[in-house]
Amino acid sequence: MQFEFNEQQKMIQKMVREFAEKEIAPGVMEREDKEEFSRALLDKAGELGLTGICFPESYGGSDGDYISYIIANEEIARVDDGVQTGYAASVSLCAMPIYNYGTEEQKQKFLVPLAEGSKLGAFGLTEPNAGTDAAAQQTVAVLNGDHYVLNGSKIFITNGGAAEIYLVFAMTDKAKGVKGITAFILEKGMPGFTFGKKEHKMGIRSSQTQELIFQDVKVPVENRLGQESAGFKIAMTTLDGGRIGVAAQALGIAQAALEHAIKYSQERVQFGKPIASNQAIAFLLADMATQLDAARLLTYRAAYLKQKGQPFAKEAAMAKMYASDAAMKITTDAVQIFGGYGFSREYPVERLMRNAKITQIYEGTNQVQRMVIAGAILR
Repeated sequence: MQFEFNEQQKMIQKMVREFAEKEIAPGVMEREDKEEFSRALLDKAGELGLTGICFPESYGGSDGDYISYIIANEEIARVDDGVQTGYAASVSLCAMPIYNYGTEEQKQKFLVPLAEGSKLGAFGLTEPNAGTDAAAQQTVAVLNGDHYVLNGSKIFITNGGAAEIYLVFAMTDKAKGVKGITAFILEKGMPGFTFGKKEHKMGIRSSQTQELIFQDVKVPVENRLGQESAGFKIAMTTLDGGRIGVAAQALGIAQAALEHAIKYSQERVQFGKPIASNQAIAFLLADMATQLDAARLLTYRAAYLKQKGQPFAKEAAMAKMYASDAAMKITTDAVQIFGGYGFSREYPVERLMRNAKITQIYEGTNQVQRMVIAGAILR
């Protein structure tokens, strides 16, 4: 197994880190405080080729590889995981399934602007009573000649209201349960397609999360992604890849927390010496660094398998579960090292600890990941 990046991946890591530190970092606390979504930063990511990093040039991409995409996620999340959330939702959850399952016409119409970064994407699966239980969806699509009529709603949608392109899942045959779910590509501005309340969240406040509402939306048949009733498969395979992105987000958060904790422990003097010289602190830092490295190895193993076209669902679940748990532990320990200052919003570790929590929740909670892993090893 390869344990280091190749030269191209190292160049991408350097470029994204410089972009994140120069362009994203200066306003991170202001965006967090104001719950401010910055479309301009995602547009700049598109100008750098990051939104098309893992797509062919023929579809507006930069012909990079999937590992490079995961590197970009980690580096952006290290500075502002709210911006990374919007970036990953557009690339991994919207553009990627269109690339994997779309017709040539759909790729030219929808994937190209997503990869170029001129349009933003979103993924609509979750409903008030249908999170992990996808079969409980109430959104329905009824075929009527050359179009479907879509009614229902979706909640907790990253980039909701801001995106121009939406991948939405609806029941076309409720009697079939999950086998009756179909995927559709919607565009902002379609008659009957509106937006509900914005969520005010504990963390990742610089990402926009908003409800989608569908009232007799006419969706052309040519906007159906894949065959009718193939939606559940599309959603689940998309979430498998999304879990690697979440693991990368967790890495970025944890890396930032560790860096802040190391710097603070070397500068903070108590009883005449830096607190890093105390074993209680030094051992805590050693554990944090070890957990982070273990999480990183799991994450890039899953990315490597996906890139090679090999089965990766179990490994993605392992990476997401372990990396998010590690991020929560590492950020909590970082707050502990900062002491009372760590509880203050003046210092970044408070934000990192809040934001780490979401990585344990979305793309399926970590109990769902354990179900995926157990199912794989027991088969």
